[in-house]
Amino acid sequence: MNSKVILVVEDDFLNRRLTKKILQENGYQVLEAKNADAAMAILHKELVNLAILDINLGDGEMDGISLGQLIQNKQKVPFIYLTAYENAKVISEAIATSPYSYLTKPFKNSDLVASVELAIIKSANADRPKPSILVKDGEYKVELPLEDINYIESEGNYLLFHTDKNIYKSRSTISQILDLLPTTKFIQTHRAFVVNKDKIQKYSSKSVIVGDKEIPLSKKDLFE
Repeated sequence: MNSKVILVVEDDFLNRRLTKKILQENGYQVLEAKNADAAMAILHKELVNLAILDINLGDGEMDGISLGQLIQNKQKVPFIYLTAYENAKVISEAIATSPYSYLTKPFKNSDLVASVELAIIKSANADRPKPSILVKDGEYKVELPLEDINYIESEGNYLLFHTDKNIYKSRSTISQILDLLPTTKFIQTHRAFVVNKDKIQKYSSKSVIVGDKEIPLSKKDLFE
């Protein structure tokens, strides 16, 4: 169930659809945005492994280079540029925002996939903080990395966060925690359970298996 998530920021529908198709054919999950505002809204909510930014995002909109600088300053998500611009001034401004690559249109499918794969590998070796959530370990509060969560279980007024080594607690509800978790990584399978998609080993029409736990599946179409 594991899949890297790519955000494609492109104002042109046909170019956006083509890029999405190529990435999906190579096993990536793809989120789409047609301008900077939509892109930042997604980045605030979702766990994105890489953003692909078109430099020209339309008249009256923030351009891709400005968006790249904003991502560099606030989100720390790696990004590459995909653009028709080839002049030295634009390239110089783009490089100053520290992209992981710079591709010009039209591009070969293999060049896009190679650039994405290399960017993800390079970013994985960078020292970036892991997304986490505040939970309780006994009397103490700790930051629990999202990637360590296997599944979340509702128990009265509390949520239990199950990991490989421990179970943590937080006073919250399923609906409240879903507002904080990225939908690309976590899914509600039942009214009392939220599951980390990356930890699902197998599933049927009635349940999913995470480790040695069988979790009920009440929404039949989640994995169709």
